[in-house]
Amino acid sequence: MTSACDVAVIGGGMFTTDVILPSLYHLQRVGEIGTIHVCARHTTPLKALAAEAPLLKAFPGQSFVAHPSLETPEDKYHPELYKEVIASLAPRQLVVIATPDHVHYDMVMTALAHDQHVLCVKPLVLRHEQAEEIAGIAAARGLYVGVEYHKRFDRRSLEARQRCQDGQFGEFILGEARLMEPYFYRHSNFQTWFTCENSDPFIYVGCHYVDLVYFITGLRPVSVSVEGVKRDFPNGKTGYLWSAGRVRFENGALLSVINGLGYPDAAGGGNDQGITMYFEGDDQAGMIRHQDQFRGVEYSYVAGEKRFHYINPDFFRLVPWDGDGLKPVGYGYESVAGHFGVARRIEAATAALTGDAALARRQELLRDVDQRGLMATAANSSINEQVVEAARASILNGGIPVEIPR
Repeated sequence: MTSACDVAVIGGGMFTTDVILPSLYHLQRVGEIGTIHVCARHTTPLKALAAEAPLLKAFPGQSFVAHPSLETPEDKYHPELYKEVIASLAPRQLVVIATPDHVHYDMVMTALAHDQHVLCVKPLVLRHEQAEEIAGIAAARGLYVGVEYHKRFDRRSLEARQRCQDGQFGEFILGEARLMEPYFYRHSNFQTWFTCENSDPFIYVGCHYVDLVYFITGLRPVSVSVEGVKRDFPNGKTGYLWSAGRVRFENGALLSVINGLGYPDAAGGGNDQGITMYFEGDDQAGMIRHQDQFRGVEYSYVAGEKRFHYINPDFFRLVPWDGDGLKPVGYGYESVAGHFGVARRIEAATAALTGDAALARRQELLRDVDQRGLMATAANSSINEQVVEAARASILNGGIPVEIPR
């Protein structure tokens, strides 16, 4: 991967459109990436992605290779096509997995079997045993498996982590977090897969804040309880569209997390999210409070679907720069670019080596990434899969507390 590497994106949905593909397009035009493949089960999302007006404006002349091809009838499904796309790559390229949670495992395992580095949207998998298996295979093969917990790249999170490690806050005791996604998600592709047996709001978005508390404090969760509220999607399928969870950490601290697909579409802002954490010190208290749905920016438009909007320019925006089109900025872009950069650095550092020497050096570099703990990897963030597995057991059994093995 010392020359421009190829990337295969599995999944052509919302996150690919809004964050992943524009991030990869920018890396492509600055010479870091060669061919970009995007694979979906059918051509409907691929056609929409290819015609996405903001991407056409931001990245003139750039495109991706669609699998299946855009000429394929939309009613023809290819559920196993991702395996052919991954197999067609040269070894040690990058596979980005941006699909529903419950299908990640098979796709990650396919990529590893073909000697590919992997970036997967969170959560990596739904069972801790699977996360450990993936981490073991990746280590044995010298492959990078990153998990896209982009809130780790937010400067607020990095500032909080540093000051917490320096002891400036004290000991974390109590917190509450919320992440409410827009109501219109119920009318999206979510209604085909975000059903009770597959997922819920806690593991889909609440996991961001559980990971963030772990990232900032280093405290491990030890028990989880989650209750859900069922509602029907427009297509009649039933999902947990609201959830309330509680996580206990190893020092006895508690974190309350509420989530849902129900932020009003007409309200200012794209969603409602944030976290408050309380700490205790020497006869005093500390606090972290992050309002994450907006960053003090208010716009009122004379045209557009939403006239008043809280803007979060820190997450992801396409903005003018000194090149053609627009460039991505924000911690969403930095997350994708950061994970890509790790895989690329590993390959660059071992380009002159072969055989056992190359593998040993790759493994050494991977251990360093894991130990630093900034990038969420299969090896250093598998505590999240323990939380996810416990949360699913809890919500499917009426919210009973579930212990996490130490």
